[in-house]
Amino acid sequence: MVIKVFVATSSGSTAIKKKQQEVVGFLEANKIDFQQMDIAGDEDNRKWMRENVPGEKKPQNGIPLPPQIFNEERYCGDFESFFSAKEENIIYSFLGLAPPPGTKETEKSGVTEEKSEATEEKSDATEEKSEATEDKSDSKDEKSDATDETEAHTEDKADEGAPEEAQAGQTPPEGQQEGEEEHAATGEEEEKQGEGEEKEEVEEQEES
Repeated sequence: MVIKVFVATSSGSTAIKKKQQEVVGFLEANKIDFQQMDIAGDEDNRKWMRENVPGEKKPQNGIPLPPQIFNEERYCGDFESFFSAKEENIIYSFLGLAPPPGTKETEKSGVTEEKSEATEEKSDATEEKSEATEDKSDSKDEKSDATDETEAHTEDKADEGAPEEAQAGQTPPEGQQEGEEEHAATGEEEEKQGEGEEKEEVEEQEES
């Protein structure tokens, strides 16, 4: 991956020259490999740069001014974007490069990773709590089912006992049955005695 900086070495604009020198000087000071692409003396470089700068980054006249920075064919940005990235210590991200160890950008990256890991741990803890809650809910459901089964079993027993109670209510007590039988037998004896007395009276009348 090669950083390409498109510049105009023979530009008459002092502002453009200063911007180009700042970009090139920063890359050299930080030992970042790059290629300086001159658009003033090479028409192909000028054409390629104009075609590959995104439309939203082009000025109103449609002709982007140097310096323009690319990582191979991927557009990084113009001088303003480069300057902002440098101020925020994210120049390597801006260039699409991995920051070397010991830089502020690496420290920022490490903090971001730690935050990300902490967020993942919190997420795992939340999932564990959710699973524990589901287990408790399942346990409650099982208890509820067991209670329902117990109640249903009790109702079945009550239903089975009901006909027996009904039969018991329809059948009179044994003592009552015996009393009724004795009463019926006594009535028959009384009837027989009455018939005997009538016969005796008739016989007495006939004799007289």
